Amino acid sequence: MRIRTITTTAVAAGALAALTASPAQAAEYSSALKVRGVQYDAPGRDSNSCSTGNTDDEYLTIKNYSSGSTVNLKGYVVKDKAGNTFTFTRNHYLQPGDYVKLRGGRGTDSDAGNVVYRNNCNFMWNNDKDTIYLKKPSGAAADTHSYTEGSNDRDGNGYITFHK
Repeated sequence: MRIRTITTTAVAAGALAALTASPAQAAEYSSALKVRGVQYDAPGRDSNSCSTGNTDDEYLTIKNYSSGSTVNLKGYVVKDKAGNTFTFTRNHYLQPGDYVKLRGGRGTDSDAGNVVYRNNCNFMWNNDKDTIYLKKPSGAAADTHSYTEGSNDRDGNGYITFHK
């Protein structure tokens, strides 16, 4: 099980990286949580029908890159350039190296499957270009990435990796 619900207080890591990063990178590297990648274009013909659509095939992977701190996702916000938002409202603790896929559509959140659903059948990410914002509960930036289909998705599969 990669996502754990525990009562330990999460501690953010990366202060040293924030001090040594350039100003443009400071926000990105001041958080243990980062956007690993995004499936911005769900395979197949886009359909946001809750019963037969493919919005659950659109997802954002968030990973805890800390080497020793568990991070609670509760209160973190994922947002796009148009202002569409998702807020993690429940405790989801990511241990170092663990990840969660934030999927569109409706489904059951699963610790064993490392998945949280937005419970919204509309697509969040634009297929041509967009900006992804990951915000800490305080509102401070945790990670931000912009993409353009042709520039960042060279193989055309609708998936872009930002951090390995």
